[in-house]
Amino acid sequence: MQDSLAQTVTTILDELKATDIDVFDVRANSGITDNMVVCTGTSSRHVGAIAQNLTEACKKQGIESYGAEGINTADWVVVDFGQVIVHVMQQESRDLYQLEKLWG
Repeated sequence: MQDSLAQTVTTILDELKATDIDVFDVRANSGITDNMVVCTGTSSRHVGAIAQNLTEACKKQGIESYGAEGINTADWVVVDFGQVIVHVMQQESRDLYQLEKLWG
């Protein structure tokens, strides 16, 4: 079962046209977060826009991020919401790093 924050994030990601959205409960494997969300953008511009708009949409709902990494290159952007860490990736990076195998 997804937590409320993870559900909110996945809903926003879907609205931003992110694809292949996967949520992993990583409580048993990670001391830094409860859920890991992985999704795909179609280009570096789309990946960057997803990350920025996700942060802004969450802020409007009173959810602050602790930061984002990778915005400049936007091949793989990580947005940290504390209980949920979001990985927005281009398909090539997602295929290469296969985070689903690590956390799934």
